[in-house]
Amino acid sequence: MVLVWCVGVLVVVALVIRVVHRGRSGRCRCTNTMEGKTVIITGASAGIGKETALDIAKRGARVILACRNITKAQLVADNIIAESGNKNLVVRCIDTTDLNSVRNFAKETLQIESRIDVLINNAGIGGSPVRKVTSDGLESTMAANHYGHFLLTNLLLPLLKKSSPSRIVNVASSMHWKVPSFDVDDLNFERNYSSFQSYIRTKLVNMLFNLELSQRLSDTGVTVNCLHPGTVSTEIFGKSGNKIGKMFGYVYKVLGKDAALGAQTNIHCAVSEDLINVTGKYFSDCKEAPTSELAQDKGLAKKIWEASEEHVGLKPEEIHC
Repeated sequence: MVLVWCVGVLVVVALVIRVVHRGRSGRCRCTNTMEGKTVIITGASAGIGKETALDIAKRGARVILACRNITKAQLVADNIIAESGNKNLVVRCIDTTDLNSVRNFAKETLQIESRIDVLINNAGIGGSPVRKVTSDGLESTMAANHYGHFLLTNLLLPLLKKSSPSRIVNVASSMHWKVPSFDVDDLNFERNYSSFQSYIRTKLVNMLFNLELSQRLSDTGVTVNCLHPGTVSTEIFGKSGNKIGKMFGYVYKVLGKDAALGAQTNIHCAVSEDLINVTGKYFSDCKEAPTSELAQDKGLAKKIWEASEEHVGLKPEEIHC
């Protein structure tokens, strides 16, 4: 009887936390249209990327779903078209862990598109149980969460500048606060790897990439902001393949936001008229939030940028800032 009572109390507490957490979650209040604009969203076949694509499609934009799994992404696009009535959706293949795939995507996009108004670097993975290396010799978590988007952004900058005022939105995480220090010489975690540490360190790198890029693009009409989507129940935890990731997945499913709520800050940073001239900031629950001291280190941000240029093999003709 005591056990049943305890379980009942835990269930009630969990439900209260869930309701309060979701009730306090930020929501994008902007209602403006995105007609005539082109928006690219990486990782748009699931989770917050999918919900972001749906919202922006409802606003009338041309939405490019940049995804690794084309079959899955096309099904999502078809569903969004049916729900939004917007037929101007495009599915294009990109794997952010494969630099050739990123270059092919960028080349095709620059050949076909006449403008890019918003680039949302949303795709990401959790750290795997053991260190994995991509075909380019890069650690897979850093490749998916940083290197791929670093290269993609650089390659698309000419069209983003041409389309200004335009925006770049980088999905980071409050987990960057958990990183006490960062070794730029170990950007691929060759000396120090763990599933959890690899993930949170990529999130710090997202923050520092955002910082450096915003400074390089000042006075160009291209704004750069990053965000924490919140505690969201998405596929990223189940796909991580590690016990900690799965545990977080179960907890977040009970206590966290659903994907639609988790996408709100993504959407806010992409569409809000209040952010037209705002750049280099970090948002959570649709409002500006504080960052760790390490995430404000301009010297570290510059070093990570320079190391990233080397690791992705950025060519002189690919440098546009």
